[in-house]
Amino acid sequence: MSEIRAFLAIDLDDDLKPKINKVIREFKKIDTRIKYVELQNLHLTLKFFGDIDTNGLDVLKDAISRVVSEFEPFNIKIKGCGAFPNTNRIKVIWVGIDDDTVLKELHDKLDKEFVKLGFDKDKKFSTHLTIGRMKSGKNKNQVKSTIEEFEEFEIGEMEVNSISLKKSKLTPAGPIYDDVEIFEL
Repeated sequence: MSEIRAFLAIDLDDDLKPKINKVIREFKKIDTRIKYVELQNLHLTLKFFGDIDTNGLDVLKDAISRVVSEFEPFNIKIKGCGAFPNTNRIKVIWVGIDDDTVLKELHDKLDKEFVKLGFDKDKKFSTHLTIGRMKSGKNKNQVKSTIEEFEEFEIGEMEVNSISLKKSKLTPAGPIYDDVEIFEL
């Protein structure tokens, strides 16, 4: 049995990365420990599958294709900054998606199909791009202030015209993502 660590994602347009990097640079000025997501790895996760048997990939791909065929390309607006679970207990720092109605509809339809295939239903889905993970509480108030400073920061718009089934290989230097298949809307 062969397995891959897999997830479904929307890749970020390259022209938006400099503005997100501007936000990241502000956090890097703070004396704290944050593990940042590499710019080339920035993505919006639609579903994390975990380790899956490659023998079942065709069934998964068929389910994704069926749902994606119901959607036309759509725009999303990337805006703001926040934290999970909240700014008083920061674990994850993210930039958000404004007006995510179509995105949530896409997620919900995909998730229904994945449940039929035996995957757990997403308990809560939040449209965001993770930019870093807090590794220490050091200078948490400065981190909180920076999040609040960028709460309404407009990063830009992008067209979502495809989603990618990706595999993730964890390495000491960080994860390496490769596309298994790209599904055009």
